Amino acid sequence: MNIASFIARKIFFSSSNSHRISKPITVFNIIGIAISFFVMFISISVVVGFKQEIRQKVTGFASDLVVNNYDANYSFETKPINVTKEDIEALQKINGIRNIQLFATKPGIIKAKTTLHGVVLKGVYKDYDWSFIQKNILSGKPLVLSDTAKSNEIVISKKMSQLLHLNVGDAVYLYFIQNPPRMRKLYICGIYETMLEDFDNMFVFVDLRHVQKLNDWQTNQISGYEINVQNFDSINDIKQHVFSVVGSRFQKDGTKLKVTTVMERYPYIFDWIGLFNTNLWVILVLMMIISGFNIISGLLVLVLERINMIGIFKAIGFFDSNIRKIFIYLSLIYILIGLALGNLLSFALYFLQNKYHFAHLDKASYYIDYVPMKIELWQVLSLNGAIVLITILFLLIPSTLISKIEPVKAIKFD
Repeated sequence: MNIASFIARKIFFSSSNSHRISKPITVFNIIGIAISFFVMFISISVVVGFKQEIRQKVTGFASDLVVNNYDANYSFETKPINVTKEDIEALQKINGIRNIQLFATKPGIIKAKTTLHGVVLKGVYKDYDWSFIQKNILSGKPLVLSDTAKSNEIVISKKMSQLLHLNVGDAVYLYFIQNPPRMRKLYICGIYETMLEDFDNMFVFVDLRHVQKLNDWQTNQISGYEINVQNFDSINDIKQHVFSVVGSRFQKDGTKLKVTTVMERYPYIFDWIGLFNTNLWVILVLMMIISGFNIISGLLVLVLERINMIGIFKAIGFFDSNIRKIFIYLSLIYILIGLALGNLLSFALYFLQNKYHFAHLDKASYYIDYVPMKIELWQVLSLNGAIVLITILFLLIPSTLISKIEPVKAIKFD
């Protein structure tokens, strides 16, 4: 039997504890540990959830990787590349790629009655993954595309529908400034909202063949390939593989391709959410320090209150290290109680927020209208373990005072 832990448990469960002045202080210490854990848990889950939610929105709309003409700039009036069976088959063989889809873009003007709005047509093919847009469709449905007839439908954003006073089933006119000027009449089949202002203000979805026709392209010419990966953490490695397959050589028509990640195309968004890591570490360090000093104060009170007991233990032959262990075990009991309370409160808020979304955000500023929370089991276990380890390390400092206590004086101490 571990004598130190046995004595610590006896002290903790002793009925005389309720009459000691340390009782309210230890309760305060337990609450302090619980609050510190609660703040750290919520901070981690909010940062992880927010980063994941924003990243999924951006990649869901714009994809993880884009392969397009090397000479293309950031204009939506793009230079075409030729779709080749060899390139697609080579890309499909790369491990980690989830899907490959064709796209083409074309800037234009959408008109409804007397209102005009600048838009970018995103032409997509039947291989397009609609899962993200489907989750964000407010009314109607996505485009239904086939190999035969060209679709005359269009998907617009909620912002555009409000600005132009349009609903599903309404006709819209699209104008294109080119020589000669061109016009298309399409019918709204769906209205989406991603809350990403840069996308909702600009993009509409149409059949890829409309963009090819407007640009006078051949049926095998597109703006590029969109590639989605299975694991976002491996995006840079997959980019290198994709480049080695299609970007490291000239195409048969003499064009050269480039590969860009979503972080390179939208750096301001990823730089912004990257700042959350700095804020998170500041919070974690501060909370760890507060927890450490909180438990130190509690241990000092416990030691001072039991100087007589320490003197008796020394008199009967206890080593300083054994007595130190008693108080560290006793403090550990309080730490574990505080952590249990903190875990209970944290998970209660976590599940309630994820179910009811009662904590709201300004979607114009944060791209989402509620506070997302996401945390993995290993993060919870790591947080609990880190708090226990760091607070015990803090306890080693005041516990050394036990070695300075003289048995005779301690026994006489009142």
